[in-house]
Amino acid sequence: MTTDHDARAKLFDLIEDVRVAMMTTVEADGSLRARPMWTQKPDANGDLWFATRLDSAKTREIGSSHRVGLAYSDPDDQDYVSISGHAEIVRDRAAIEAHWQEGMRTWFPDGKDDPELAFVKVTPDYGEYWDAPSSKMLHVYGWAKAAVTGEPPRHPGDQEKVDL
Repeated sequence: MTTDHDARAKLFDLIEDVRVAMMTTVEADGSLRARPMWTQKPDANGDLWFATRLDSAKTREIGSSHRVGLAYSDPDDQDYVSISGHAEIVRDRAAIEAHWQEGMRTWFPDGKDDPELAFVKVTPDYGEYWDAPSSKMLHVYGWAKAAVTGEPPRHPGDQEKVDL
């Protein structure tokens, strides 16, 4: 696992335009539960923020186990990112001011003063990314090679585990 600054920057660059992450939490019985969450841009510390309702299953699950997983996927560009970290529920006024977006009013009709508004702050511990070329010709070549030789093509993209 690398702590390379360039690998860390690439990981965050790959998720910059992916708006939805699958957030996995741990239920009380130990089972895993994933749901789509709208991602905001990472803050200056690399923490990821998600708006949530205070009275939700995920807030209860995070209250019991702070470990979460985030999965990002951009199949058009063949980019995939997995992040593991710890989460906390944040309700302080400074966080609400910093992370509120007017589009959230759909779920929080009272805006920044909605009593159900909270944020999930995820502090990443480590991540992994897969970045493959998305060229259709490359995929056709890979298919043809597999058909002729019976061997899959070598993965031509980047894959890296990153200590965050």
